[in-house]
Amino acid sequence: MEFDTSKRYNYWFRKIADIPRASRKEKAVSDFICDFAREHGLEYVQDEVWNVIVRKPASPGYEDVAPLILQAHTDMVCEKNQDCPHDFDTEPLDLYVDEDGWLRARGTTLGSDDGYGVAYILAILEDDTIPHPPLEAVFTVMEEVGLLGAMALKPGMLTAHRMINLDGGGEDTTSVSSSGSISVNYEKTIHYEANPDPAYAIRVRGLKGGHSGGDIHLELGNAIKIAAMILKEAEIEGCQIRLVSFNGGMKYNAIPREADVVFTSTTDFDTLQKEMLYKEQEVRDQLAFSDSGFRLVFEKAEAKERFTAADSEETLNFFYLAPNGFQHKHMGIENLTMASCNLGTASTEGSRLSGIALPRAALDSYNDTNLYQYRLLGELFHVTVTGTGKFSPWAYDPDSRMRKIYADALQKLEGKELKTVATHGGLETGIFRGLVPDMDIICVGPVAEGAHTPEERLDLASYDRVWDLLLEIIRNCH
Repeated sequence: MEFDTSKRYNYWFRKIADIPRASRKEKAVSDFICDFAREHGLEYVQDEVWNVIVRKPASPGYEDVAPLILQAHTDMVCEKNQDCPHDFDTEPLDLYVDEDGWLRARGTTLGSDDGYGVAYILAILEDDTIPHPPLEAVFTVMEEVGLLGAMALKPGMLTAHRMINLDGGGEDTTSVSSSGSISVNYEKTIHYEANPDPAYAIRVRGLKGGHSGGDIHLELGNAIKIAAMILKEAEIEGCQIRLVSFNGGMKYNAIPREADVVFTSTTDFDTLQKEMLYKEQEVRDQLAFSDSGFRLVFEKAEAKERFTAADSEETLNFFYLAPNGFQHKHMGIENLTMASCNLGTASTEGSRLSGIALPRAALDSYNDTNLYQYRLLGELFHVTVTGTGKFSPWAYDPDSRMRKIYADALQKLEGKELKTVATHGGLETGIFRGLVPDMDIICVGPVAEGAHTPEERLDLASYDRVWDLLLEIIRNCH
């Protein structure tokens, strides 16, 4: 089966699939959109991070209608199979349609996240027969690495107060809420002294890990917190502990699966081992129904230097008390986490101990509280704490006019009821709501599966239906 590029949204999908567009490498696709705007006589702005905003005047009959934003992100996650020779920096994607009518890329991610959104928008902008209000087409960058492009947008760049985000998925399903967040960065200067005592290591292993938004409510084990708890409580119960290094987690937005802590002790090996086995069983009991693969490795190690007594105690105290995990459930939306915090990374490099915690919440105030708690702990234990990358939540609007338009269009064209979902993860929609507090937002997109993996695929029949659905929604934005 051929990919039918006579359909203009398919044509534009093919064109952008030819352009390498990994996150942080979007300049080529950004320039491509600017060229498109110039060729079609459309006003555009390209900012310093390569976001592009293209404006198209209203079609006849819509001149006095409020403007509408169409939004998609231009970057894609670049993953491939081990035996695939594809070079994401130089080569176009190798697209094909499988026997079941799904669009795929041989051996790599497809980039339908969010290539289909970009393609839809380009097809709308070039077509002067489509009835529409004044349009602000917003193409953001670096969505896949922390929503960084959207966060670079400045107040006043947008005039519209309603928006169709084209990074939604499911055709008859739309998102209605997402969490805001703030990165809590911590750093402590470590002072060392010569070590005369035996050294040991504990290694936390076997945890599932998971997404700090989508999985935080599952009560999974956090390797950093577990390691700190084991050593601090062993210290409270009479064991002598002096840290040498503390490392755990790989990404701040992932629940850490592993941690490695080296320490020294004057407590004899048998007593330490007995304490570690006891603590291991305590944690096993706590995680029996949520993360049962947990295990603790305790072994001898070597260390020429160790933290000073003060730095060791302050570090353990900081990690032991640091906010972490599921905190509040949403009382207005069933099965939705309202607030959480993930102590995501800890790293010892030379005289620097540092890491990142990531609070998420449907209200800014909860994220502020987590930041303030970390700052207070920092003051107590000589840890420098800063908050960066803050973005607002997208709060649920029970009276969304745009969602009503979407629901009516879906019922008219497909005879289906619109389903709604809310996420504890972060979406660009929250940033847009922060820029324009009364922004009325819907998320629209076709059925797609396997995002961020080489199994990514796009249902072309759904892609066709959502094109018609999107035009119906726009037509009714009067």
